[in-house]
Amino acid sequence: MPGCDRSRSSTDVATTRRHFVASVLGVVAACAWPIAVRAQATTMRRIGFLGNSTAALEANLVAPFRTGLRELGYVEGRDIEIEYRWAGGDYKRFPQLVRELLAIPVEIIVTAGTPAAQAVQSVSRTIPLVMVAVGDPVGTHLVESLAHPGGNATGLTSIAPDLEGKRLELLTAVAPGLSRVAVLWNPDNAFHVGSERQVHAAAKVLHLDVTSTAIRSVADFDRAFAAIASSGAGAMTVLADRVFLHNRTRIVDFARTRKLPAVYPYRELVDAGGLMSFGPDYGEMHHRAANYVDRILRGAKPADLPIEQPKSFNLVVNLKAAREIGVSVPRGVMLRASEVLE
Repeated sequence: MPGCDRSRSSTDVATTRRHFVASVLGVVAACAWPIAVRAQATTMRRIGFLGNSTAALEANLVAPFRTGLRELGYVEGRDIEIEYRWAGGDYKRFPQLVRELLAIPVEIIVTAGTPAAQAVQSVSRTIPLVMVAVGDPVGTHLVESLAHPGGNATGLTSIAPDLEGKRLELLTAVAPGLSRVAVLWNPDNAFHVGSERQVHAAAKVLHLDVTSTAIRSVADFDRAFAAIASSGAGAMTVLADRVFLHNRTRIVDFARTRKLPAVYPYRELVDAGGLMSFGPDYGEMHHRAANYVDRILRGAKPADLPIEQPKSFNLVVNLKAAREIGVSVPRGVMLRASEVLE
């Protein structure tokens, strides 16, 4: 019966079409499913960056850190997100800023200096901590040893043998006949306790008297400057501390007004008009910190990552500043300089 045959053919064709469409949709869904799974599996990794000062003042440290992450293949906004918190030079804010980062939550906290690292550990002993330019992590009980940190912290230390002595030697070179030197230090920085002793020990060898002047906060600067002015100090050395970095213009202006040769731990003070800086390459240390972050994100434990010591030191000399305070920079110092600002 031809009519009946035609009816069955139409039904068969419709069924075949439905099966074909279903098959195609099934293949599309099957192909799309792994993509959806991969999208869900790509989780944004969050890193906390605890800054001692402000974003503007620490831009030259943040930049090499971000560059280091990019070189390792991380793209901000795609693979990682950096959560910044800035203390504005006020160490008392650190614990609250750490708690804010933990509440986000972040997987790792990166910070510089001893006070910030101690603040992180005072809040959490489990969050991985990458320290940059920390002073004496063993002596300040942040880690068990440089080779085997043993806890939640690792990173890079700025400690080096006789660093304060080398800074005093630079001062005696540009100020012949120097007999008394002033030292600015922060008693709230646990690392400074040992560093201040190093200054006294080195001064004894160089036959110098020392005027130690403590500064904990901005409120102490006027008193400290008055004490230095009345002490008869002929030069000044400043220990590495973010309070001093944050207030660098104020410190440099005081030295210029008093015509005091001064040596600083950070080149930023030389950029601000200071005479000399001598210390580790802090930008490079922040760049290297990205490697620690990468290894921890890949599953390494801070306890097993040895702490690095400085690989290079920079001496920056500002000849314009030398002329302003009336000192001559000897040829020997010039030859040692990594950079000379005219």
